[in-house]
Amino acid sequence: MSLLATIYIISSVTFILGLKMLSNPASARRGNQIAAIGMTIAILGTIFLYEDNGQKLHNYVWIFAGIIIGGIVGTLAAKKVKMTAMPEMVSLFNGMGGACAALISIVEFNHMQNAAEILKGDQSNGYFIPNFSFGFIYIICLGLVIGSISFAGSIIAWGKLNGKIKDFSFKGQHIVNIILLIIILGLAAYLPIHFLESINNISFHFYIILFLAILYGIFFVLPIGGADMPVVISLLNSFTGVAAACGGFLYDNKAMLTGGILVGAAGTLLTILMCKAMNRSLKNVLIGSFGASATSSGVKKEQGAYKEISLSDAAVVMSYAHKVMIVPGYGLAVAQAQHACHELEKLLTEKGVEVKYAIHPVAGRMPGHMNVLLAEADVSYDNLLEMEQANEQFPTTDVVLVLGANDVVNPAAKTDPSSPIYGMPILDVELAKACIVNKRSMKPGYAGIENDLFFQPKTSMLFGDAKKVLQDLIGEIKNL
Repeated sequence: MSLLATIYIISSVTFILGLKMLSNPASARRGNQIAAIGMTIAILGTIFLYEDNGQKLHNYVWIFAGIIIGGIVGTLAAKKVKMTAMPEMVSLFNGMGGACAALISIVEFNHMQNAAEILKGDQSNGYFIPNFSFGFIYIICLGLVIGSISFAGSIIAWGKLNGKIKDFSFKGQHIVNIILLIIILGLAAYLPIHFLESINNISFHFYIILFLAILYGIFFVLPIGGADMPVVISLLNSFTGVAAACGGFLYDNKAMLTGGILVGAAGTLLTILMCKAMNRSLKNVLIGSFGASATSSGVKKEQGAYKEISLSDAAVVMSYAHKVMIVPGYGLAVAQAQHACHELEKLLTEKGVEVKYAIHPVAGRMPGHMNVLLAEADVSYDNLLEMEQANEQFPTTDVVLVLGANDVVNPAAKTDPSSPIYGMPILDVELAKACIVNKRSMKPGYAGIENDLFFQPKTSMLFGDAKKVLQDLIGEIKNL
């Protein structure tokens, strides 16, 4: 076994260990570091040890210039990004991964085409190309299609998350998408079969596939509503992993292949789990698109009046409670209020109040958004309860403090068959003895529907920016 092969095996093991450690927030940081070390070893091993027909890589200036520039840009982007913009950054970086996979396919296709033209000109070998493989061309096409779709879809998701691109759909769009996909797959199947027959004209077909795949990626994500974005991001992430695995096949690179398979498998499983958390099939997410427009098909019903609560009353209620449950949502991220939230938690704990956090799987704009948000504020993982655990504890909870969450606490998901979120599992905050909801206004959430919770007798509204409200609430509690 060569030294490079050994390095690739070691790197693959670090990827597996890193992914395993990411399953627990307590070890996630270390797991990320281990996987990063493995990737660094694989990159350096490839640069200095890779050989092709006895020739090593020689363009070190270009290679390291790209690594340095990319490293600086990536580091600055990661350090400067706000927590509210984290989903956009994840989408953008994922899109870059898809673009890299597509570029690999383009480069390898050109190499294959040039080799075929040279060998086909040698009449003595009877047009036979020893290194030609239908499987090789199919993998090139597969990497091109999946990588291009992932790139285009991720860029659209990035634009929708930061508000630069609006939801867009037209009548029959899903049918158009299906037809477009069939054409792409048909051309991808045609190309390898006729590769040798029309080498000079095959480039046209190849770049038509590239164009149609990008177009499909755009149409694929455009109609999907913001409430479904965590699922879409997870799905696109799995696409990028599969495309990267195709690159691993092309280069016979075990580390790249293993990394791509891990990302593809993990992204697929996460997508399935998030669909399960929303009680919706993936087909329903991609076609139903709740959140893409305002929305309930039913007649708007009279909700009655909501009641407000003052900061001083909220401080008293929470200070003298036995158990308080905090439900974080996207509004908490927008206000950058995670540190103030942790400070409130510590203050209440000092007063003898048991404080826990109820985390809905699809709260926020990306998978695990609330976990990342609270981890930044050093909130203990032991205090984070998953939806099933939290729902068991709500009946014995004195006060629930909802911070910027909306659709994930809307009882209409259980009671209103006409609601677009009907059937989606929610946090049963209405079972607590009292519920305080912090929002900027009474505007609907991302699914575009009214929240029945706000009008229930046990619910009180506390309006204002989450960070300022929490800071003022902390001041009131300290003065008690």
